[in-house]
Amino acid sequence: MPKLSVRRKGREIALQILYQCDWNTIENIDKVIMEYATVLASEAISEDDPALAFGQTRLQGVLTHKAEIDSILKKNAKHWRLDRMASVDKNILRIGAFELCYCPDIPPKVAINEALELAKKFCGEESSAFVNGILDAVLRHKEGAGKA
Repeated sequence: MPKLSVRRKGREIALQILYQCDWNTIENIDKVIMEYATVLASEAISEDDPALAFGQTRLQGVLTHKAEIDSILKKNAKHWRLDRMASVDKNILRIGAFELCYCPDIPPKVAINEALELAKKFCGEESSAFVNGILDAVLRHKEGAGKA
């Protein structure tokens, strides 16, 4: 099995913790991240692991901008309500939309491709097509707004 890149591993960490946030009330996100690193991960992750740090930036970014990200997703998810989406799909979309809208250092094609890889790994082919369609719409909307 190929070794995951630091950033992909970080996105997976963020996805898994965001999923946990959907099902549990989280009062201290830093505590949850450390619990994930030491207890919940399939293999122990050190606190200074760059993947954990990258995942934490994605997690904090999504949580900080969640209302704006969800609004963006609602506008671009034609015929889909966020509350009807599978939790994993929704959180993959949140990470992808966060990177598209708030991370100018991540090329848009990379942000979308990484979201697709998460969808393929954690959901399946149908979800990856779903994620691709919505994130592509987010990108087109963002690019259109930038030209205006």
